Amino acid sequence: MNLPSHLAELQRRHSDLERQISDALLHPSTDSLELAKMKRKKLKLKDEIERIRQDVTLH
Repeated sequence: MNLPSHLAELQRRHSDLERQISDALLHPSTDSLELAKMKRKKLKLKDEIERIRQDVTLH
C-alpha cells in the first residue's frame, strides 16, 4: 500500500469512527466504556495521520 492510499484509508476510518461516536451519543443506552474505546481509537488514528503528514513534509 502506498503512502497516499494508506493516509486515505486512515482518514476514512477516522471519519467512520467520528460518525459512530456521534450516533452513540444520541442513544442514552450507549455503553460508556465502549464509547471511551472508540474515542481512544479515533485519537490514535488522528495521531498516526498527523505523524505521517509531518514525515511527508520533512522529506
